[in-house]
Amino acid sequence: MSIQWFPGHMTKARRQIQEKLKLIDVAIELLDARLPMSSRNPMINDILHNKPRLIVMNKSDLADPDMNARWLKLFRCEGHAAIAVDASTGSNVSQIPVEARKLLEEKIQRQIAKGMKPRPVRALIVGIPNVGKSTLINKLAGRSVAATGDRPGVTKGQQWIRVGTEMELLDTPGILWPKFEDQEVGYRLAATGAIREEILNVEDIAFYALKYLASQYWDRLAERYSLEQPPVDMDNPDEILNIMEDIGRKRGCLMGGGRIDLEKASGIILRELRAGKMGRITLEEPYSFMVE
Repeated sequence: MSIQWFPGHMTKARRQIQEKLKLIDVAIELLDARLPMSSRNPMINDILHNKPRLIVMNKSDLADPDMNARWLKLFRCEGHAAIAVDASTGSNVSQIPVEARKLLEEKIQRQIAKGMKPRPVRALIVGIPNVGKSTLINKLAGRSVAATGDRPGVTKGQQWIRVGTEMELLDTPGILWPKFEDQEVGYRLAATGAIREEILNVEDIAFYALKYLASQYWDRLAERYSLEQPPVDMDNPDEILNIMEDIGRKRGCLMGGGRIDLEKASGIILRELRAGKMGRITLEEPYSFMVE
């Protein structure tokens, strides 16, 4: 199945970001810690050019702790400032203004040397849909200033938001890219809810997620759904389908004649994956050339 989603407001958002770059000191690139590379929009590199950048891995509370550490190490080895946060609880969110200011320290010191009073850091916050931008902004601002929702595409416009006395944030709508060159990127994004379910085949997405979970997190999957034996051959679709049917049977997803309602079972699997019911899971590993 080919997954594409590029609503018109995303094209507009890209143009607006490019128009505002002259006003921006630093860009905050917000990623989903469960799929840091798949949630990095490759268009952002072209849009932001050489602006100082802080990578923020959100939803780190849902991701594998060991993988969080490895991904942060990779980004820092690439020369980026990077931190992991949980916008929902506010964990480590207070470090964002601190880290953003560090990126501009030389510029700030030059201003001070000239007798100038540095103004608040102006930051652009960008990321794909449903990565938690609005939740993060509200937590940073200490008040509800940005619309939030559990579905992609909630933020439609731009607004400047004051964060204490040291930062001003420009919120932007989430931007996906027109075409996923690697279809697995689309599947990962869909599994975590970054793409509207209305355009998806939920059974395909759940099958993809289930195959990955069975290969990488079998113990957690087995514990959640009282499963007994892992697949002998991960590449055999019948074995993964058997697991899905077993889950559906145990969750009461039954139809006439004892058949399993796979669509209903798929919905359960995806909802529980997104909610962290299976434990802290990361859907992709850092590149193999990562420095150890």
